[in-house]
Amino acid sequence: MNIEIWLAYVVAAIVFSFAPGSGTVNSISNGMVYGWRKSLASIVGLQLGMAVHIILVGVGLGALVAQSTLAFTLIKWIGVGYLVWLGIQKWREHSTLAIEDVDKAVTSKCLFQRAVLVNLTNPKTIVFLVALFPQFIDTTQPQLPQLLILGSTTLIIDAGVMLFYVCLASRFTGYIRSVTVMTRLNRIFGSMFIGCGALLALARA
Repeated sequence: MNIEIWLAYVVAAIVFSFAPGSGTVNSISNGMVYGWRKSLASIVGLQLGMAVHIILVGVGLGALVAQSTLAFTLIKWIGVGYLVWLGIQKWREHSTLAIEDVDKAVTSKCLFQRAVLVNLTNPKTIVFLVALFPQFIDTTQPQLPQLLILGSTTLIIDAGVMLFYVCLASRFTGYIRSVTVMTRLNRIFGSMFIGCGALLALARA
């Protein structure tokens, strides 16, 4: 792959990763509430979900989802339901938990699983990759190595951006250790998750 083409893709991938979305909300929320160390599990989960999308695009299923209204709609509404459910959970998260019990109540495994589903149930990621990858692939050259380069570049950049969001948000952790503030923050992030679900509901194939 030509270095100029790869650098152009790097710019596109950075813009894509920084664009606000459910993954961004998930990272900022986790960073503020649980700190950056525990939130690393959620970053890994987001990348696993993204990797599945990249594989689907690589084997051609991504194009099918992008072109099939039924497939897109099915995945979309699963994603909408999950984001709304996640938002409701955030609203209720500290209604019965003492603040010192938060870290014990939500494990790294739980954060990882939530993050995987956040990215996995977002069909717009597949559509984006289906639209983006062909612009940077030379059809006269073997496609698998190019897909591996583009895919790994996407994962590395997105992981770096999510780590940036998590670390930035974690700097505020020390200022929110009160039940009132934590409850308000969870309601804010819960509303943001529900908002992401609403935006996804309006998306069209």
